[in-house]
Amino acid sequence: MLREIIGFFIALILLYFPYEWCKYRHEDERSYGLKWFMTKKSSLDVIIALILTLAPLTIISINWPPQFGTGGPHNPDLLRALDMAGGGIAAAFIEETFFRGWLQTLLARHMKIYSAIFLTALIFSLSHLILITGWLRVATFFPGLIMGILRHRGGSVMPSIIYHAVCNIWAVWFMPVM
Repeated sequence: MLREIIGFFIALILLYFPYEWCKYRHEDERSYGLKWFMTKKSSLDVIIALILTLAPLTIISINWPPQFGTGGPHNPDLLRALDMAGGGIAAAFIEETFFRGWLQTLLARHMKIYSAIFLTALIFSLSHLILITGWLRVATFFPGLIMGILRHRGGSVMPSIIYHAVCNIWAVWFMPVM
């Protein structure tokens, strides 16, 4: 119960802090990618990224060695699946707003964009260890790189939110469980 309460307050901070930052500093939310939009080009980027990542990951998950945990596909009951998918979608909005919207933008002002994307992905992956530990949680670094590139190329956090949400939904059925 305490972990859920802490998680809720962390989520509030991650979601609302970037907007309050912009308001306090009199900066346009668009400069942080916080005005959500998609172009045809960014939609295509998301589709390509999803195909190139989730197709191979699905094959890996189905053939996951049993000694490392249970691979997919999983069959959670409907309420559990909806709960997990809903949490994954909410996490995508919250985390992308903070990491790709606010943090990546700030870092890109002080370093080259691909260095900012790399550092943001690293911090993003390490943040996944705060409430739940496990070596597989650090693997979020790699999709973090993709989400950073999608945010950069699309000019908005919306492409990275969609990619992140679809990956989280995929994980409900295929993520190897430790």
